[in-house]
Amino acid sequence: MIRFSFEVPKAGSPWRDTWDRVFQFNPATISEMDLCYKYFGVSAEFVVDEVEVISSEGHVALVDLALSLCHVLSRLSAGEDAAIGFTEDDEVIRLRREVELVVITSSKHEWQVSVEQEELAGTFAGFLREAHDRLTVNVPGLVDNPVIQRFSPGRLDSTPGE
Repeated sequence: MIRFSFEVPKAGSPWRDTWDRVFQFNPATISEMDLCYKYFGVSAEFVVDEVEVISSEGHVALVDLALSLCHVLSRLSAGEDAAIGFTEDDEVIRLRREVELVVITSSKHEWQVSVEQEELAGTFAGFLREAHDRLTVNVPGLVDNPVIQRFSPGRLDSTPGE
């Protein structure tokens, strides 16, 4: 069983500022670097068979994570291994293809979990749809940002593995 979700910080949280500051700019023109490093901090949780792959205790930049997932989906669909790195942490989550399975390991923890590639791809695509929806509902101008468009539902539905 896979669970992959995120929470937008509540009002009053210092992380909420990473969502509110974006209104000072034209959202359609915010650069990839700024989207990945300055805005949209969330608490994300990725659990596979009761193993906490990504802990909800920390915060990650939602756009950075989403772009990483797009890259992972592309590599896995091409039959290649992939990894997820974090700006905020030196941990690397490795995803290794083994026939129909993906073996997930961490550079910092001793656990190892396996999941069917199709289930993992569906979970990642669902996370990306939710991320896109939450971003564009909260900041409607982001729908025109080319970085955000890279994980828009239309693109995810039309491009196998992405």
